[in-house]
Amino acid sequence: MNKKQFQLNDVVEMKKPHPCGENKWQIIRMGADIRIKCLGCSRSILIHRNEFSKKLKRIINDEK
Repeated sequence: MNKKQFQLNDVVEMKKPHPCGENKWQIIRMGADIRIKCLGCSRSILIHRNEFSKKLKRIINDEK
């Protein structure tokens, strides 16, 4: 199986949108868990790496 490669500060699109309506997130911390920040409302969540990989739709690398 091909693993998706993501890095710190990458912008990713998740399969389901956040309740604010946005489904683009920025990776702000990596380790055993990954902290991602919603680009719509700036809330952050901590999610286990395996669960994050399952919910990840695609990686968007638009550096601002």
